[in-house]
Amino acid sequence: MNLPLVTLLRVFCPFALGYFLSYLYRTVNAVIAPNLVADLGLDPGSLGLLTSAYFLTFALFQIPLGILLDRFGPRRVEAGLLLVAALGALIFARADSLTGLIAGRALIGLGVSACLMAAFKAFVIWLPADRLPLANGIQMVSGGIGALAATTPVEAALQFTDWRGVFLTVSGLTLLAAVLLFAIVPEKHEPPAGESFREQMAGVGKVLSSRFFWHIAPWAITAQAAYLSLFGLWAGPWLHDIAGQARMAVAGTLMLVAVAMTIGYLAFGLLAERLGRRGIPTMQVAAGGMLVFLAIQVLLTLQWRAAAVPLWLGFGFFGTACILPYAVLSQAFPRHLSGRANTGLNLFVFITAFAAQWLIGVIIGLWPETAVASYHPHGYRAGFGLLVALQAAAAGWYFKTGYEQGRNKGAEAS
Repeated sequence: MNLPLVTLLRVFCPFALGYFLSYLYRTVNAVIAPNLVADLGLDPGSLGLLTSAYFLTFALFQIPLGILLDRFGPRRVEAGLLLVAALGALIFARADSLTGLIAGRALIGLGVSACLMAAFKAFVIWLPADRLPLANGIQMVSGGIGALAATTPVEAALQFTDWRGVFLTVSGLTLLAAVLLFAIVPEKHEPPAGESFREQMAGVGKVLSSRFFWHIAPWAITAQAAYLSLFGLWAGPWLHDIAGQARMAVAGTLMLVAVAMTIGYLAFGLLAERLGRRGIPTMQVAAGGMLVFLAIQVLLTLQWRAAAVPLWLGFGFFGTACILPYAVLSQAFPRHLSGRANTGLNLFVFITAFAAQWLIGVIIGLWPETAVASYHPHGYRAGFGLLVALQAAAAGWYFKTGYEQGRNKGAEAS
């Protein structure tokens, strides 16, 4: 199926803008964290809770989102939700208490909860299955650019305005994105599934009871949660407190990490597509990248200061392999269940990311600040180490269940 270039651009570009904004919202607190702490006197646990509220509402809406995407289509669902995100950013910008900030951040998380899944659903509708890994990778590039915008550009903007001005601006951009998405994305009129609500929920149950889903989900969940929670907040304080970087240097390093992320999303998408033509499954490509990603986190946990920047660049690049399981699930389930398959995984990813980002702050807060008003290295080591242990256990489960499935197939064949 070869679509006209104009149609491809109408499908890709509006969703790319939405995901750009989603990732900007997701990662901006890594740069503005010192401002929030100074203005509101937040401790590490409160900072973690505030930032992770985005993940909680994002996660809780995933199952309803999957049903809405499969029933009403990605264009209308995402456009409506982006209006909620714009309202959340406005509330965040005007809040003068922790409660107000959490409320605004929670609405932002809800409002951008469709930005990736809606795009994936649109690609399933418009593109052949063998192009999904590359299409998903290209979509993720827009998120990397959003992460780029949340680093040095935001730090530079803070020289002219404050964090409230930044959020007011992004609120306006989000409103514009909602209008553009609704006006530009084409509709593909397919025969309605005709599912009742009970049948729709049965589809969710079919996904979540699948042995294949739970073969890959634990590792995808823990790796993605580590990627989101660390880069979205704790990478910035780590670079300051452990690597000894000044604020502008921290923003510069995070910008380089975002560049590595952008390259990684495209590289892994291309690699998965080309190796897939040679019969190598996408999940094998994902597993290779995720193993390297885990090894890098071990070194960050050990606080190898001399290699801090290369390690975080590797973190940004190899962590993008964690997105490939979404394409695997899209291909494994019938098309009418594709939205629910991906949002089912996303539900667990973002609940875990919420818990991880908050818990790391709580763990860091167990140690007193050092003499230079930095968080204690032992707190980072304990928090990062917990994420490493969870991923190692999940990787062990993936290889164990894969081995057992292969052995069972061999026994059946004999």
